[in-house]
Parts: sequence; structure tokens; C-alpha cells
Amino acid sequence: MSKNIQSIKDLKILVVDDQLEVRAMIRNMLTELGITQIFEAPDGKEAMVFTDSAMDMIDIVICDWNMPKMSGIDLLKQMRTVYPDVPFLMITGRSDVESVSMAKSSGVTAYIRKPFSPAHLEIKLRVIKSKMDAQRVA
Repeated sequence: MSKNIQSIKDLKILVVDDQLEVRAMIRNMLTELGITQIFEAPDGKEAMVFTDSAMDMIDIVICDWNMPKMSGIDLLKQMRTVYPDVPFLMITGRSDVESVSMAKSSGVTAYIRKPFSPAHLEIKLRVIKSKMDAQRVA
């Protein structure tokens, strides 16, 4: 196991996606990176219920943009009002300027475009982890 993977293996991650197969794929990618503390929610509403009762168990939220009940962007906006500092990685097929601008203005930490590889996910998590570590030191 590389030093970089060890630096992210203790992260506690909430994966939010309405598709069970996608959540399983992300869980598998995270497990391959050595991350074992993985929680799941099938939509934004359930993610908010989970975070309201267990936010201390979450370091990062990984969330799909397009979901029924509550979209990823709506979840991000709601979370920012309650948990302004929790890192939020948006998964999206969107790359238009308007969507990227909306995500940034809503406080997204990073986004990853579908389809993505485990290596690309690891890079995003390492960048987020570095930012988290820098905030703790500051």
C-alpha cells in the first residue's frame, strides 16, 4: 500500500446516489483504496437525515448530481447551510460552464466527471484530504 493511499484510508465517506449499482461501484473503488468507513444513502433526503444524526461520522460526501427527491446540487446547498465545511465531491456527467459555475457558487469542494477511474477518484480524494489537513493546521 502506497503512502498516498495510507493518507486517505481513514476517511469516513458518505456516498449518495440513487442507483444501487453506482453506489456499489464507488464503494468497491473506495475499498480498493483502503477506505473501509463507507456509508450510503439512495437520495439527498436520506443523506440529510443521516448527516443530521451522524455528521461526526462523516469526513467527505460523494454525491451524484442527478437524483430524484433531492438532487445533488440541492443537497449541497442544504448541507452548506448546516455543515459549511464538510468536503463535498460532486459526481456529474455535466461539464457545461453553467453547471460548473452553479456547483462552485453553491460551495462544492470538487467534482468528478462520469465515467471516472479509481485512480481519478483517488486523486480527487487526496486533494480534498490535503485541503482538510491544511485547514486543521491553520
